[in-house]
Amino acid sequence: MVEKRIVTETKAIPFKTKKVSDRGLAEGKSKVRSRGVAGVRTFTYEVTFTDGVRTGRKLVRQVVTKAPVARVVAVGTKQASRCDPNYSGSCVPVASDVDCAGGSGNGPTYAQGPVRIVGSDIYDLDRDGDGIACDD
Repeated sequence: MVEKRIVTETKAIPFKTKKVSDRGLAEGKSKVRSRGVAGVRTFTYEVTFTDGVRTGRKLVRQVVTKAPVARVVAVGTKQASRCDPNYSGSCVPVASDVDCAGGSGNGPTYAQGPVRIVGSDIYDLDRDGDGIACDD
């Protein structure tokens, strides 16, 4: 005896990952902005049984019953701060030499004052020794 049945099966559709640049996130860092969700594809088959034993299977239809949703990952592009940790209040750049802006130094880099000394005054910016640099 030959019998035909309609059978459906589902299969997950993997989600893709989309990367987007984020200027507010530090370079080298990433953050998931939205989670991905797998989709579902439904397959409909006509299955033939002969004397109770499966003897054939034919794909009749396949349809995406739930579309996948991409995962969105933000990738940081913001340059890390290049301020010397020995100073606070204003950014003193890390450089071979730093002088106070508007002073008589020849740079190549300048600091806008006033700047508080919180470590070693490695650029000798606090000429009067009061703990505040570039305050002239």
